[in-house]
Amino acid sequence: MNAGPGRPSGGGGRNRRRRGRRPPHRGGPHGRDRQQHSGIYTAPMDHSYRAALAGNNNARPGRQRPGFAPSYAPAEPEPLPQRDDANSRIFAFVDDLFFLAKIQETARKLNVKVEFVKAEKDLLDRMHQNGEEKPSLIIFDLNNVNAKPLTLIPKLKSKLKKGTSIIGFLSHVQGDLKQKAHEAGCDMVLPRSAFSQNLPQLLRRHGASEEQTAD
Repeated sequence: MNAGPGRPSGGGGRNRRRRGRRPPHRGGPHGRDRQQHSGIYTAPMDHSYRAALAGNNNARPGRQRPGFAPSYAPAEPEPLPQRDDANSRIFAFVDDLFFLAKIQETARKLNVKVEFVKAEKDLLDRMHQNGEEKPSLIIFDLNNVNAKPLTLIPKLKSKLKKGTSIIGFLSHVQGDLKQKAHEAGCDMVLPRSAFSQNLPQLLRRHGASEEQTAD
């Protein structure tokens, strides 16, 4: 039977229903505060943060996102004085067409002579023509299987001693090959990207004659 309008059971029932309809997120000032704080913390805060980042990126295009280290490209070095009679001081065991063209173009801009060789005999013949002057730099594409870099590098290092730097480049995921190249005698082993980025500085430094280096 339904309770009448003044009976205690009716009031208690209403009170119970009212109390039961007051979860933390509805009803009362505390529930509204939580809603407001929750709203500020999710959508509004997130969108304003993204907008601020977008604004910063538009105002300063070179700025990196938080947590990402900026990348700085080294400045292009000045070309060396033109010397048509200079001997080649840099030799490269490179048959990859992309890097072959890149080395040629960079060397041309810097007035540096670079000779590409395919085998040990080619290098020894060129060294013999240069007389007493030893190569300053030998570049190896460590994935150039025809040059047999891990076999040839120890021979060259033993013959040329410290007067010649040997630099190899490879894919950044070839950790085992990098270790073997160091053990073979490579003075420096670089990922392809780092080699490309530092190529102008390497060619200019090693392409300069002893007189130009002294100046």
